Amino acid sequence: MSAPQEDLDPKAAAGAVPQGPAETPDAPETAPGAIAGQPGEDLPALLAEAQAKVAEYHDQLLRAHAEVENVRRRAQEDVAKARKFGTESFAESLIPVRDSLEAALALENQTADDWQKGVESTLRQLNNAFERNQMREIAPQPGEAFDPHRHQAISNVPSEHPQGAIAQTLQKGYLIADRVLRPALVMVSAGRS
Repeated sequence: MSAPQEDLDPKAAAGAVPQGPAETPDAPETAPGAIAGQPGEDLPALLAEAQAKVAEYHDQLLRAHAEVENVRRRAQEDVAKARKFGTESFAESLIPVRDSLEAALALENQTADDWQKGVESTLRQLNNAFERNQMREIAPQPGEAFDPHRHQAISNVPSEHPQGAIAQTLQKGYLIADRVLRPALVMVSAGRS
């Protein structure tokens, strides 16, 4: 008598190798073109989504680049206008000074006293124009310390003032705000001889 036969899987009976634990009949099959771990999504849909994002980012980049160029162009125009019209306020302040000088020259038969009053009035107008535009004098007094940022030394001279101090101011200097427009020309003390 022969041994009883076990019920075999028809594939196994046909000589197929038994399935291992990794391959279970319950595991869902991966669709062609799908990425493992993302069931139901296929590569063409992912590619289309990625291309749409790339197109969106490229559009944003182009817009940002155009905005930067617009800002740069506007800044250049503002700088050009500031250079061109930066002295406008100061020039407006000087117009009355010129008017006064022209009026003084147009008058005939003036006395020396009239000339002096006119010049003093014109000087007040000029001082007001300087003040409105933050222009100040640099007029160091003898004995003050020499400041190479505000003073220009012409020579060293023997003086009763300490060495390195200002002995004499030859020409006033000027500041606009805190920037030196013209340094004061000075003679510096070499000390007592």
